[in-house]
Amino acid sequence: MDRPIRVLIAKIGLDGHDRGAKLIVRNLRDAGMEVIYTGLWQTPAATIDAALQEDVDVLGVSLLSAAHMTIMPELRRLAAQAGIGELPIVVGGIVPEEDHAPLRAAGIDGIFNPGTPMQSVIDAVRALAERRRRQRASAAGPLELGSPGGLARAITHVVSAQTDRLGPVPAAGRPHVTIGITGAPGVGKSTFIGRLARHLRQRGRRIAVIAVDPTSPVTGGSVLGDRLRIMPSEPDAGLFIRSLASSGEAGGLAPHVAEVGRLLAAAGYDITLIETVGAGQGDTAIRNVADAVLLVLMPAAGDAIQFAKAGVYEIATGFVVNKSDLPGADTTVRSLRDALEDERPIWQVSALRDEGFEPLCAWLEQQLAGARSA
Repeated sequence: MDRPIRVLIAKIGLDGHDRGAKLIVRNLRDAGMEVIYTGLWQTPAATIDAALQEDVDVLGVSLLSAAHMTIMPELRRLAAQAGIGELPIVVGGIVPEEDHAPLRAAGIDGIFNPGTPMQSVIDAVRALAERRRRQRASAAGPLELGSPGGLARAITHVVSAQTDRLGPVPAAGRPHVTIGITGAPGVGKSTFIGRLARHLRQRGRRIAVIAVDPTSPVTGGSVLGDRLRIMPSEPDAGLFIRSLASSGEAGGLAPHVAEVGRLLAAAGYDITLIETVGAGQGDTAIRNVADAVLLVLMPAAGDAIQFAKAGVYEIATGFVVNKSDLPGADTTVRSLRDALEDERPIWQVSALRDEGFEPLCAWLEQQLAGARSA
């Protein structure tokens, strides 16, 4: 194949654990696939919305709630309604043998009970992905960037370096700004972005997110897990999220991020938030594709000497001290202010408690107003 297989793995319903789903995710990653994992307690509607935006080759569902005869046909119905009726859908869990035939009659392409050899699962996913890609290649046609499906497919053409199949990309028809979100692993970038996106949506802004996760240097696979902390519980027509694998790109980004950003602007989104992989001091590529860069920190993340170093601290337009409900947040802000030789803004927020976002949203509105007057 010309690019790694993309699979979305979802836990739908009220199952209280996801150990089995995570095992599947890791094994598919180790088989060289890009795996988007959406976490516990998802709904069928949110799952199909995620599969549409991520333009996956296969949708896999893990169920232990004995609700497969209700949930799986509903997924197939919603997929058809979303224009991705040919998307292969498989289910894993405790599915009685007598339910296999009705599920297949309802359009479910694979059923895996406990004890199914992992290689059988991997082989089945590969075969379904190959079938799906052949179908899509034969049905290629013009793409409508104004529709989620058309935009998602256009992004796939870009990241696959198949822009000849894309056609001309129109200029953005409305003001747009791109904001880079970077910071070390564990500072809470994804949760912060999820909260920020919700606040901006409440202000009526159309928001796009590009979430970059690392590619394994060993297998070439990826676990694209940022989405589970960003996506809402129900579909939101004004929020588009796309996960990208770094594919060996240096600097904290993925290949073609700038081109994907232009597609999102052309599709009418007001603000694009680009989340880098967990960044080190020298991961500064985000400055080349974003209009502004927010560096996310957490309490006790460093002292004045650390903050004065060149690199990722130097390129930041502003600083966000997340997890400010923890001890030491005020000390971190003071150390950061002492280290800076300018008046770059610093915000204290708590994504966990959903606090401190309004001043930051007001600043982002100013950036958008500047783009409007430019």
